[in-house]
Amino acid sequence: MHDDESLRALDEALQFSPTNAKLRLHLVKLLRERGRLDDAERLLRDGLKLDAKHSAFYFALAEVYFEQGKDGHASVALETLLAKGDAPAAARVLLARLRLKSGDVAGAVSAYREAIEADPGLEDAALSEQLGVGKHAAGPVSEGRIHAGDDADDDDAAADDQAERLVERPKITFKDVGGMESVKQEIDLKIIQPLLHPEIYRAYGKSIGGGILLYGPPGCGKTHLARATAGQVKAGFMSVGIHDVLDMWMGNSERNLHAIFQRARSHTPFVLFFDEVDALGGTRSSMSNSGMRVLVNQFLDELDGAKASNDGVLIVAATNAPWQVDSAFRRPGRFDRLVFVPPPDEIARVEILRVLLAGKPTSDVDVAKIAKKSEGYSGADLKGLVDVAVEGKLKDAIKTGKPQPMTTSDLLDAIKRVKPSTKEWFATARNYVLYSNESGIYDDVAR
Repeated sequence: MHDDESLRALDEALQFSPTNAKLRLHLVKLLRERGRLDDAERLLRDGLKLDAKHSAFYFALAEVYFEQGKDGHASVALETLLAKGDAPAAARVLLARLRLKSGDVAGAVSAYREAIEADPGLEDAALSEQLGVGKHAAGPVSEGRIHAGDDADDDDAAADDQAERLVERPKITFKDVGGMESVKQEIDLKIIQPLLHPEIYRAYGKSIGGGILLYGPPGCGKTHLARATAGQVKAGFMSVGIHDVLDMWMGNSERNLHAIFQRARSHTPFVLFFDEVDALGGTRSSMSNSGMRVLVNQFLDELDGAKASNDGVLIVAATNAPWQVDSAFRRPGRFDRLVFVPPPDEIARVEILRVLLAGKPTSDVDVAKIAKKSEGYSGADLKGLVDVAVEGKLKDAIKTGKPQPMTTSDLLDAIKRVKPSTKEWFATARNYVLYSNESGIYDDVAR
């Protein structure tokens, strides 16, 4: 920083007072103007080490990453900032640019619209014209699409086609799910037994269907479990993600969601699985986008079966963040049973490791020993562990020209390098268990 006296003076002042956020941000601004992005990045990263909650540092770092072409890093910084809840509206403009650059036009439209609704002064003429949003939008482009005289019947047909493409007939059953006995028992009582003994349930006035919300750390087999549930009762299965529902045209997201439910209702028994349901059913009070609030209301109506019966439709949803799901979803008749899916226990880890090692060259691997040493590891973590061990053997084989089988020691070495990802989830969950568990819904996590 010695090529400019003013910068050097500011740098020396910052070293003397490293917690002066305004000074740090001013110096970063000057460095960016001079194209010294690496120095600006370093200053911001150092600032976050001193104050990890400073929103302005995250936003400035995201801007620097974007200017450097580090789009992945910029996205992570923005997601962290937006999750804090105090992001400036300009952060959503940058998010729109990132999404547009990656080809996610619908996401770009959504982020940009939210930004200029919050602060109209942020509207950028070029971006508005590209996305067809705002007062500078011109030509036939609107909301990221070109007008073509869209017809409601055409939209309905497209939604039906999309729903049909999502339908599966899973072959796996609970026998293919290692461990998780308590979770399988919950699903058996709530979903499977009503299908096997409908007359008994109807005698007590219970409908055949209903909803279960699976929650827990990522990578612990929630999707696999939902698919096995469908296979257990030989039902149709549809895994629904946010991109299968959301559409940039007003009203099309609700139409897509309705088509998905209608497809399930016409092919009972049927298991509808909503992955990352908090993205579709987030807390309405925290939503600035009115369109998403309308979608949540539509979702609730479909769950209630207000206009069409859900009898025979089994609805399973999964989330890593149940505290972000709107409380209305937990009302009786909707997702009234929350089931905690913990990291696999030791018995389950043994089974998972055996599946992961099948077909790979091994030599007397003590799977039980590896399982015992990998407490807290998710199924995804165990896959990562095996992958690391395989990579190590591949490197050795390339050097020696002779492949060698994996041993117990290879996997034990991999454990030292692959740490369980579930610890971070439990650290976050602890706050909700301690301060937002008056109703006892997180008692399983507390235990």
